[in-house]
Amino acid sequence: MTGYNELKGAGQILVVEDDPVQRRLLKNAIERSGHVVHQAENGRIGLEMVKRDPGLFNVIVLDLMMPEMTGLEFLEALHDFGTQIPVIVQTGQGGIETVVQAMRAGAFDFVVKPVSPERINTSISNAMKLDQREVKARTGRRSRSGSVGFDDIVSASPAMIRVIDLAQRASQSNIPVVLEGESGVGKELVARAIQSGGDRATKPFVTVNCGAIPHNLVESILFGHEKGAFTGATEKHIGKFMEADGGTIFLDEIGDLPLEVQVKLLRAVQQGEIETVGARTAHKVNVRLISATNKDLIEEVKNGHFREDLYYRLNVFPITIPALRKRKEDIPHLVRVFADRFSSEQKNGRRMTVNAGALALLTAYDWPGNIRQLENAIFRAVVLAEGPELTEADFPQIAAQLPNYDVVDHLALVADNSHLDPDAEFPEDYQAESVAETMRRGTEASDNAISSVNQSGDVRRLADVEEELIRFALKFYRGQMSQVARKLGIGRSTLYRKLKDYGIDPDNPQKDAA
Repeated sequence: MTGYNELKGAGQILVVEDDPVQRRLLKNAIERSGHVVHQAENGRIGLEMVKRDPGLFNVIVLDLMMPEMTGLEFLEALHDFGTQIPVIVQTGQGGIETVVQAMRAGAFDFVVKPVSPERINTSISNAMKLDQREVKARTGRRSRSGSVGFDDIVSASPAMIRVIDLAQRASQSNIPVVLEGESGVGKELVARAIQSGGDRATKPFVTVNCGAIPHNLVESILFGHEKGAFTGATEKHIGKFMEADGGTIFLDEIGDLPLEVQVKLLRAVQQGEIETVGARTAHKVNVRLISATNKDLIEEVKNGHFREDLYYRLNVFPITIPALRKRKEDIPHLVRVFADRFSSEQKNGRRMTVNAGALALLTAYDWPGNIRQLENAIFRAVVLAEGPELTEADFPQIAAQLPNYDVVDHLALVADNSHLDPDAEFPEDYQAESVAETMRRGTEASDNAISSVNQSGDVRRLADVEEELIRFALKFYRGQMSQVARKLGIGRSTLYRKLKDYGIDPDNPQKDAA
């Protein structure tokens, strides 16, 4: 079956990975999608290949932890070189700290090892679409035609890839579908894609929000009424089911449907007939039914709020759409698409970009209102922005809800500027200010101090003190290995050896700390 994310053209992909087994696996996976793969066994070789032919590569797949030159150092050097090649970072840790660090350094996307062939090729596809400016053309076409297809669903996470795969299968039949998920996750978008992917693509798509209709009007709005059927019925109304005849009706928040109306809905599903209010005979309708809910329908059945027979009729093909906080890989892609779309709709027509700092901030946030909240935040930022680029300063309300984010950003200043001069020392007052700020915002100043004695009052072992100092330096300098090694006065190869000896994870230096 042709996937929604099938690549539209071969690309030149550079894989920078020090592990030969991982390089081979990535090469095989990427080549199966029709791309040409170039390989570099470390960051320095990869950087030389880019400098040798800057216009050759469409996408770079970069390992984050490598000897000689880390992924973050590679990103810094790439930024200095001035290239705009999208970089997909591979990390062994999926923690938000690692993600924010990679996004701030300019990564286009991130994947967590072990990465599936489907996931890496989806990320490459998204990067190539951005590189070819297909996003802008696609969003422009959608705004004019109003139709939504699977290509319009921005996704990179394995969870959403699974959702779209199920939705594609559902589109090939008329089976009833129930879309489950929190408000704002994009249930209607998936429903429209299912409609456009099937044989009803050119037929009506009618949306009904069951929770927004007064209970005494639900039956009339869904099934219609005859003139004079009740007080105020001055003319005939055909109802939503008749409007959708031959096409699809999307019943949003179906869990809010009154029990008395559920009986008639059951008949419509079972027999393809509706009873118009005030009519003597039933009407035949040919409607594809897609329902959506943010409630647990089985719990509603147990509580007597939803008919069990209707539940089993509707719940033939359930699809659960995960919350945005559970698929953070999608956030950078959504941000770019929204910023591009909204900026193109402004009177000045300029295409607005989003810098790495803003992407990191937005990725760090959990978005309780899901995609709808993210979309509104981007729209507000685009409207109020004064420059051609969205930065962290354009999202003050989001930053205010991340009380520790300013600490992360402050500490990152040392790492983010270290590429300016590898041998430069930061001013004493700047370094003192950084330490003071860290200690002030911590729970206690002693958290950043390394004790010389243990709980028994004896002097601690030198190895224990060294391990603790390395862990602290990794956290303080945000994993910038060259900076950590330089400040500790040791070589990078020595640092890597000590990390291995002490079992320290560079992505999460405090893990298993004593």
